[in-house]
Amino acid sequence: MTLKNRISLLVSLLFTILFGLASTVIFILYSNYRKEEFRDRLEIKALSNIKLLVNVKQIDNQLLKIIDQNSINKLYDEKTLVFDSNYKLIYSSIDDAKINWSVEDLKYLKKNKTFFKQQGDYEVYGVFYDTNDKDFYALISATDDYGKKKLLFLRYTLVVSYIFFTTICWLLTSFMVRKAMNPLLAFHQKIKNINENNLDTRIASNSTKNEVDLLADEFNFMMDRIEVSYQKQKEFTAHASHELRTPLSRMTSQIENAIADPDLKPKNNSFLKNILADVNHLGELINSLLILSKIDNRNTENIEIQRLDEILFSSIEKINKTFPDFVILFEMEESDDLDTALEIKGNKNLLEIALTNILKNAYIYSDNKQAKVKISTDHYHLIISVSNTGDTLNEEEQKNLFEPFMRGQNSKRTSGFGLGLRIVQRILTVHKANITYSTPNINTNLFQLFFEL
Repeated sequence: MTLKNRISLLVSLLFTILFGLASTVIFILYSNYRKEEFRDRLEIKALSNIKLLVNVKQIDNQLLKIIDQNSINKLYDEKTLVFDSNYKLIYSSIDDAKINWSVEDLKYLKKNKTFFKQQGDYEVYGVFYDTNDKDFYALISATDDYGKKKLLFLRYTLVVSYIFFTTICWLLTSFMVRKAMNPLLAFHQKIKNINENNLDTRIASNSTKNEVDLLADEFNFMMDRIEVSYQKQKEFTAHASHELRTPLSRMTSQIENAIADPDLKPKNNSFLKNILADVNHLGELINSLLILSKIDNRNTENIEIQRLDEILFSSIEKINKTFPDFVILFEMEESDDLDTALEIKGNKNLLEIALTNILKNAYIYSDNKQAKVKISTDHYHLIISVSNTGDTLNEEEQKNLFEPFMRGQNSKRTSGFGLGLRIVQRILTVHKANITYSTPNINTNLFQLFFEL
């Protein structure tokens, strides 16, 4: 789970839990308040009936029932019972509702003065009233229909509010966290695209100096050190390669002169030829390292409009001089836009090196000294395809094909250093192009170079 999703989830869950607890507490408090309020109403009603019976001499049971029936404070499904000190019922309201009572309830009232309990849908309140000469007990039962309707409305309101506001919270939290994390996403995207060809990439830092800006500053400082180290390494490779070429050239010249000596014995001649081959081999390695050190997309010289077909023909001509037996079958698709697509911005020498290396690779690893070269286009690219028949690479070798000094199992009988394809990839990267390898058929190697249109 990503950090932004984790933060969104935690914040939303926290709000959901807190809002749920708050809604529950509100409902419980209001429910208790309703009970207490209804209890007070029952108490007032019960005491008023007792006082009318006891204190007003002109009030009899029948008149009290009429007064009770027409009272503005009449309760829903109300039932009132009044008992004297001998637990004898002296008054009962005219309602049909029933109150379940026992003498034990009245004794409990005398001891505790009041009680309040639930009987099914009814709530019963009991009160003990003590006068100077007599004791009275009153039981009153009613249903708080109005209060329960308000409680039900409150419950529905809280449930709907909970669902609505938690949904809004989840959406807003996700949006706000995503917006707050945008600098980190941009940071990640820039880091992901960094390679040896764009070490000058830096992250923009604002003056707010928040955590993202501090991280960006440290990252930029780290990239400064990496770029300096990488440049020093490249300079060392370039200088070392350049300095090694001079003694190797002298060695080559001296060995060639020695081989040309007519008085040289055949045995020594064979020995010197082997040494010359090794020196030339070493010279190729140094030239490859020197080319790699000079390829840099930040300082590519001689960027002009070039025609790839002309560079390809030049590379074919050059490779044929080195390998006269190399047969190249050339094909160019017919397209109205091909002539324009063949023109790209680039460095002619570097592109020629790349195409020559690809053709050389096709010759070395071909089983019949032949290769097919095709120029085609799709909607977005100019494509140069070079294919040959021969041993192919396995999946593991294909993953590391463009790494330096990588050589597959099919290279056991050939000489080389594994730098040719690395040089090709670096040159294409400079020109914002790429190269792929595939095996469309058994024993068929296919390299495709894609140049953006």
